[in-house]
Amino acid sequence: MPEGQFAKGIVAGRLTPEQYADNFSDLHQPFSEHEARVEADRCYFCYDAPCMTACPTSIDIPMFIRQIATGNPLGSAKTIFDQNILGGMCARVCPTETLCEEVCVREVAEGKPVQIGRLQRYSTDVAIAQGVQFYERAEPTGKKIAVIGAGPAGLACAHRLAVKGHEVTIYDAREKAGGLNEYGIAAYKTTDNFAQAEVDYVTAIGGIAIENGKALGRDVSLSDLASRYDAVFLGLGLGGVNALRSQGEEAASNAVDYIAGLRQASDLSAIPVGRRVVVIGGGMTAIDVAVQAKLLGAEDVTICYRRGKDQMNASLFEQDLAAATGVTIRHWLAPRRVLADGDNVSGIELEYTRLDGDTLVMTGETMTLEADQVFKAIGQTFAAGALNGSGAQIELEGGRIKVDAEGRTSLDKVWAGGDCVAGGEDLTVSAVAMGRDAAESMHRALMGGQNG
Repeated sequence: MPEGQFAKGIVAGRLTPEQYADNFSDLHQPFSEHEARVEADRCYFCYDAPCMTACPTSIDIPMFIRQIATGNPLGSAKTIFDQNILGGMCARVCPTETLCEEVCVREVAEGKPVQIGRLQRYSTDVAIAQGVQFYERAEPTGKKIAVIGAGPAGLACAHRLAVKGHEVTIYDAREKAGGLNEYGIAAYKTTDNFAQAEVDYVTAIGGIAIENGKALGRDVSLSDLASRYDAVFLGLGLGGVNALRSQGEEAASNAVDYIAGLRQASDLSAIPVGRRVVVIGGGMTAIDVAVQAKLLGAEDVTICYRRGKDQMNASLFEQDLAAATGVTIRHWLAPRRVLADGDNVSGIELEYTRLDGDTLVMTGETMTLEADQVFKAIGQTFAAGALNGSGAQIELEGGRIKVDAEGRTSLDKVWAGGDCVAGGEDLTVSAVAMGRDAAESMHRALMGGQNG
């Protein structure tokens, strides 16, 4: 692709086909059967296992690992899917280093936890590859539920409802189902089109229809869905992006959109990237876009974060991964001005920060980094306008939908879960748990309190 199609300094095709293939291969190679059984044998199978407590979906981790150790990967997969039907993707993207593996007794005693995530991937991959379905749908209930959003929360909710015998229609604004798993995860974490393979596996239970290209507030309205369906689940995710609030911000690129474009690209050599890239942010999106920019051939990639290393939302594992890839992380720097002539970025002016007690303050001291591409990755926001006039009726908290312990909103017949709800952890595994639990609550409500 000719350089003139992009802003000056942003070029596609920086690497050879072999380099692209190597750079975007699996971050963690899957276990072979022998490797999985050897790793499973390291587990102590703890009573009241801390790893299970740390898992947002409460998977019986000692049980599924014991099943691997005894040569029963399909039984292991069922143990996982009983609690987390998207266990395959969660095995790839879940920050296990800050959840189950962080509290593993092996980690505490030896500094080397059982590799729970890779073991979970092993079992779920076997089941999905073989197309083994562990659940049969209950007798039809005659109830119809609309699910908004085909992301982790929506898919988990839909699957659990379908198992209970309900008919589910998922409406999603994108061309493909999967939500964050399809559009928002770094390409090297989920290779070989796994997100779509998992969607196919989840919907193979039957009773789930997906209507793509249908956005809430544009193509369908909440009031209409609530009138036509027995219940509605909102798994909208986060549609807005926080602003830098800096001069020249319009010349900066949106990291979320860039990652989505990269994930959908059939040819990585067609993805343009700068030679000198600066990323503003300190979370997973910042790490993902920075690492991928480096893997696409950027020579110099720097992440700038306004606070210190310990305050970054990205885990230490992810920070170390970025550093190992060649990304520089600089702390105590806040953006002041993106230097650009139209769309042609030449650098970014930043101001040093410090803490005054618990308050972050600007020092007045500035510095400039040369760059031909600047990404903003400072978090996403919930776009309440998608509720199509229902925002005043649905109670919000902190800019997101307020729900009770079962996922019920302030609107009758409407539940919500995932990143769009208040108090969430913005993790795939947490979204799955909320979708699953909301489905159980919806089922009880629809069946008059019966737990069939």
